[in-house]
Order: sequence, then C-alpha cells, then structure tokens
Amino acid sequence: MFLIVFVFISGCKSKKQSQSNTNVKGQTKQSNLNPAKSTIVQEKLNIDRLEVEKSKLYSFITEWYGTPYKYGGCDKNGTDCSCFTHLLFKQVYNRTIERSSGDIYKACDKIKRSHLKEGDLVFFVTNGKGISHVGVFLKDEKFVHASTSKGVMISSLTEAYFEKTFYGAGRHN
Repeated sequence: MFLIVFVFISGCKSKKQSQSNTNVKGQTKQSNLNPAKSTIVQEKLNIDRLEVEKSKLYSFITEWYGTPYKYGGCDKNGTDCSCFTHLLFKQVYNRTIERSSGDIYKACDKIKRSHLKEGDLVFFVTNGKGISHVGVFLKDEKFVHASTSKGVMISSLTEAYFEKTFYGAGRHN
C-alpha cells in the first residue's frame, strides 16, 4: 500500500506546468489554449504567447483555428465565414450581428481600407454574385476568417486572391 501511495504522489509532483503562467499576484493560472494553435497565431500576427493569452480576441481565434469549413455550419465541427464572424462578435465583443455576410455588410458603416482597426469587418465577392465572404480585421493587413479550403485561418489582405476579390470594409453599428 505504501508503495502505491508513494508512486501516486511522485507522479503528481513530476507533472509539467508547461501551459501555465504566473499572474500579478504570483498565483499560477492554467492556460487552456492549444500550444500548437497558439504558436500559429503568434507567428501569423508577430506577437508573443502572453499577448495571445491576454487578448480575448486572440484567444478566441486560437480556440477556433483550423476548424473546418462547412456551409451553414456554426460550431467547431464546421463553420462558415458568417457564422464564425457572428460567434466571434458574440463571444469577444458581446454583440449580436447578422448571420449572413451580405446582411452583415448592410448593417455596417462603410470605411476605407486604410482606416481599418482591429475588429472591423472585411468583405469579399468570391463568386461574382455579390458579397459572399466576410472576415474580421486584426492588424497589419491580417484578418481572420473561415476559408472554404482551409477552415478558420489568418490571411493577409495583400495576398493576390484577396486583393482581387476585396469588396469593402465596414465597422458594425
């Protein structure tokens, strides 16, 4: 019995706290973020791990990063661009926005691309039939969206495809 208790106690002591950090009061706080996804977000946005963990927006993106695309989908099993944007606004900004990219665009104050700020929206015409794609602007020409080919990801407005299909930008009312 003593041997079993000794092994159990020893096992608990050797657990790594690789996903923890220390807050201002010196207490340990566990991070629930996937380290691999967090690293991708850090590299895409040129920020450090602490900035990802402190930011509600960047933490949300990390949780959803790589979620597959599914037309009409609205959960981590599959999501489309407008639902991802809808959920991001609800969970990060505590605001309810429309569910389709076209309706989101209609509800926005239109802004110039050069005036984009974090949390603004970017819209694209990818099918030649009106606004068909939406993303959330982050910084340095980067935005997060649910891509039909790669799911939730961070892209750049300067990529040739997005330069070609960019329609406009807006700030939700």
